[in-house]
Amino acid sequence: MSLAKFIAGVPVAGLLAIALAGCGGDSSPPPSIVCPPPLTVQDASRITHFKAGAGRDPRDIAYEAALVSSGSSCQLGSRALDVTVVMIVAVSAGPSVTPGQTRVPYFVRVLDGNGTVRQGQDFTADFKLSSASPRGESREELALSIPFNEIKDLTGYRIAVGLKPTQEELNYNRRAAGR
Repeated sequence: MSLAKFIAGVPVAGLLAIALAGCGGDSSPPPSIVCPPPLTVQDASRITHFKAGAGRDPRDIAYEAALVSSGSSCQLGSRALDVTVVMIVAVSAGPSVTPGQTRVPYFVRVLDGNGTVRQGQDFTADFKLSSASPRGESREELALSIPFNEIKDLTGYRIAVGLKPTQEELNYNRRAAGR
């Protein structure tokens, strides 16, 4: 059936409906959003974890971990920006590793344009380290949802990620970096 025969068989009201169906009330392009890339917090990209006790020389290291990379992808919903954050955490056993599960703590925080934490959670990447299996790498994937009333509400949002050192581990990182 040709388009002319189709149109000839449609009542005038139907033609008007077809013509108006292509018209939108707003001719502006859909708003573009920038998927907030994760940023690694200073002093939170590495952890040197020591065995329990007073010793703090290289023989006392249980493991060393690093946040190797991170990235994000987004899907815009009607009232929320759904963000998938992927982080790669690598770990190496130290001379004082104890066989069994090694838990490397990390965090994810959603910051608004003013730097206020809107969402945040702590997690662990789990590894089975031993002298026979001294290295590991984990792909951590997290789903976040950032609600909004208007698209412009998403302006300036950032996602902060990092490993979560204890105060002692943080001080060690800073000394090792010469700060």
